[in-house]
Amino acid sequence: MSKIEFKAESKRLLEMMINSIYTHREVFLRELISNASDAIDKIYYKALTDESLTFNKDDYYIKVIPDKQNRLLKIIDTGIGMTKEELEQNLGTIAKSGSLAFKNETDLKDGFEIIGQFGVGFYSAFMVADVVTVKSKALGSDEAYKWESEGADGFTIEPCEKDTVGTEIILKIKENTEEENFDEYLDEYRLKTIIKKYSDFIRYPIKMDVTERRLKEGTDNEYETYTVEKVINSMVPIWRKNKNELTQEDYENFYSEKHYGFDKPIKYIHISIDGAVRYNAILYIPEKIPFDYYTKEFEKGLELYSNGVLIMSKCPDLLPDYFSFVKGLVDSEDLSLNISREMLQHDRQLKLIAKNINKKIKSELVNLLKNDREKYEKFYESFGRQLKYGVYSDFGMNKEVLQDLLLFYSSKEKKLVTLDEYVSRMPEDQKYIYYAAGESIERLEKLPQTELVAERGYEILYFTDEIDEFAIKMMMSYKDKEFKSVSSGDLGIEADENEKDIRSEEENKELFDFMKNILKDKVKDVRISKRLKTHPVCLSSEGQVSIEMEKVLSMMPNNQGIKADKILEINVHHDVFKTLKAAFEQDKDKATLFTNLLYNQALLIEGLPIQDPVAFTNDICKLMV
Repeated sequence: MSKIEFKAESKRLLEMMINSIYTHREVFLRELISNASDAIDKIYYKALTDESLTFNKDDYYIKVIPDKQNRLLKIIDTGIGMTKEELEQNLGTIAKSGSLAFKNETDLKDGFEIIGQFGVGFYSAFMVADVVTVKSKALGSDEAYKWESEGADGFTIEPCEKDTVGTEIILKIKENTEEENFDEYLDEYRLKTIIKKYSDFIRYPIKMDVTERRLKEGTDNEYETYTVEKVINSMVPIWRKNKNELTQEDYENFYSEKHYGFDKPIKYIHISIDGAVRYNAILYIPEKIPFDYYTKEFEKGLELYSNGVLIMSKCPDLLPDYFSFVKGLVDSEDLSLNISREMLQHDRQLKLIAKNINKKIKSELVNLLKNDREKYEKFYESFGRQLKYGVYSDFGMNKEVLQDLLLFYSSKEKKLVTLDEYVSRMPEDQKYIYYAAGESIERLEKLPQTELVAERGYEILYFTDEIDEFAIKMMMSYKDKEFKSVSSGDLGIEADENEKDIRSEEENKELFDFMKNILKDKVKDVRISKRLKTHPVCLSSEGQVSIEMEKVLSMMPNNQGIKADKILEINVHHDVFKTLKAAFEQDKDKATLFTNLLYNQALLIEGLPIQDPVAFTNDICKLMV
């Protein structure tokens, strides 16, 4: 028996297959099981078109048999088998796909789909095996043949004994190396794990002899091990069942089985699309935030299946970052896969699926917000920050998608409200959507800058997340209403200025210039406040960077010292101002002392650090002496 050499290009491809095409060695089992499933599918299809054939599903299965002692792993199927010529064509020419040829030669019906198309998956076996042997007997043939190869040098084909139709693949597993533990591909538990991970939804049973324990007959505490044949895979994926067959408990059990989270999902979404692109999906919106969600280690993405075979554990292209909390999977027949069937070509089908999923998630969240506010607020507590990051990122490109999903605490309603609810309650004379940004609702309710806006009866949104103001700056407006901070230099509220106020501005110009000179570059200006009613002093800001934004930026690594343009506002109707003015006229040193105290008081109100705490305490002591 002479060895047949692979063609030169096939030899190079085989070497590449073994060394670089596949990311994980364990996928060899996925590829061989998928080929076995195709072989059974071909008999099934022939039975549909050939009346002389009958197809009893119970007769068709795939069996995985590890033999640790001899370092052999067998994958047996009861499929259509291969003739000598087919063995030579399909296995002797790399990238010659029998499944693809079968698909092209036949008109597949009834949602029938052949998994393998490239004809390279079989050769992934050489990643874990020194020798690969294939024994096969074709449907309608009396003869069986054995194909055997040790890799790139070539292969042999010779007659062999095989009683039943189908194919048996025998892998001589490699010896362990310092880098690789090949023993794992002979371990019963590890093999079961790989089958469940990649091939759980192959439509035919994948069987294995499984070791179990039982109480030894006639004893109370002695156990014995025994072997029993079991089906490892689930076969029928939940997403291909009719929705009316499934209960909420079924979806929740699947969520738990797939280890999507330890919580119960707030909502599940079951999608079945049979249009320009065909796919099924089950998506979950979790109740609780994963512990690593806001870390670099967190990987977003949905599980991606092609005809029930896992292609990617995390496909990030199916979810935008702002919906990265969504868990679940997508299964499609129309995906354009690359040669290793591990990654997707970035094609139109994938983009279309992602676009549809994005719309569906948005729609379901809107429905949840409208119809189950309590549950939505529970979701928002966990993932609202991510939606706001979505508004801020990509220069606000996604604000139209997300703005109606945002909630903020209302000064009037004393609860979370939507922007739409806020705008619907705005008085006719109100020009802006007012907000106050700070560390907590309790602090914001005491903020001096809110006094004028509150006096006018206008509602204020409280921003307590560090991302809030950045997101709003990116939105700029909502329903043609601009956002305005209560700490903004110009509130856009017509002040009731009379001659006395104008005269006061002129009369106190010298004092304010003096204060500005004392504070130097700490403030941009010192002005009469038109917003303060009961407090003596506050800080406001001008420009794009607010005081709250300055605080957030200052906590970031490698911050570039970005500062807000601060305005020190003085309430000229407060008794403190009378004392300040008298000091300015009679004792400039005391006026300097008061200026520094008022500035530091304004910093404390804003939650900003005092630059020199020792000097501040010394100033207080001077007042007490």
